[in-house]
Amino acid sequence: MTGAHPTADDLRLPPELLPADGRFGSGPSKVRDQAVASLTEVAHGYLGTSHRREGVRSVVRDVRSGLRDLFSLPDGYEVLLGVGGSTLFWDAASFGLIERRSTHIVIGEFSSKFAQVARAAPHLDEPQVCETAPGETPARPETVEGDVYAYPHNETSTGVTVEVHRPAGDALVVVDGTSAAGGMRFDASASDVYYFAPQKCFASDGGLWLALCSPRAIERIERVTPTRWVPATLDLSIAIENSRLEQTYNTPALATIYLLDQQLKWMLEHGGLDFAAGRSERSAATVYGWAEGHKFATPFVKDPAHRSPVTATIDFDERVDAAALAAALRANGIVDVEPYRKLGRNQLRIALFPAIDPDDVAILTRAIDFLLERMAV
Repeated sequence: MTGAHPTADDLRLPPELLPADGRFGSGPSKVRDQAVASLTEVAHGYLGTSHRREGVRSVVRDVRSGLRDLFSLPDGYEVLLGVGGSTLFWDAASFGLIERRSTHIVIGEFSSKFAQVARAAPHLDEPQVCETAPGETPARPETVEGDVYAYPHNETSTGVTVEVHRPAGDALVVVDGTSAAGGMRFDASASDVYYFAPQKCFASDGGLWLALCSPRAIERIERVTPTRWVPATLDLSIAIENSRLEQTYNTPALATIYLLDQQLKWMLEHGGLDFAAGRSERSAATVYGWAEGHKFATPFVKDPAHRSPVTATIDFDERVDAAALAAALRANGIVDVEPYRKLGRNQLRIALFPAIDPDDVAILTRAIDFLLERMAV
């Protein structure tokens, strides 16, 4: 097909190259059909009921208990939750976790946004920022100068990971686990706050934040919050109070909580974090192995030790129009593999969350090859 313009028929995938489920988006992510069916079954007794009554609070209780089990939380750690996603949690952290100054590892769009929140807060000092170009091996500060040390476990925009670690000093370790939680292994004791939203590895919808908090983090919240004005919806001390009652301060999306609970139960019933992370790792091995041996593709993240097992970013040779390739995939029902919009690279970004079947990921790579053979490459 070199030099010719392929037709729609040329780019139609045969049945054997169609994944059973074509959703590979990095958020909102694929929601398992079984979870949706379960929600349908309980809808009349659950949806449209009070979030302060036992019918909903029991699901919140299951979520908090399930997260403690999934992550093997140390004694004294608490699971907090509130309305709003990780974006809202950055604002809440600027009021309730950062005492005077924070230190940030910035390796992409989302890690930079938390640093921007800290920089803009009038009651905080200028943050210490250790920034690395997108896709490169993350650099760490030699000395952490802030009282909060913040970094992402997985940078969703680039597919770069940072091992959960605790530096020397007394800073609270605050880790953005939004796209990593449930799909990447880590030791919860290495962090004081590990926060995330459920629309990625936990195969639910957005609009909720959750945080695994150490006793040190709880103490910081309860000590710092009374010293400054805090909007109630951003007040982490109110989140503590309500979480202990198995509820949120204001009304949550009940479907989101239920789907999260269903995904947690699925993970725990099949082996917990080993099972969930293992599925993502299997998918990642497929994608990166395929890209490393490809004529036109290569992993964007050069250092294998920092390649994400949950968000694969794959660069393409200039002879390939990655946008046209994504459009051809979308026309065949394989959706949301476009790159992060602000990164501006000729690449695909493929989610590898636990709910995504590793066999579907393998079929996706073969589908891409089929289309490349028929496009003007």
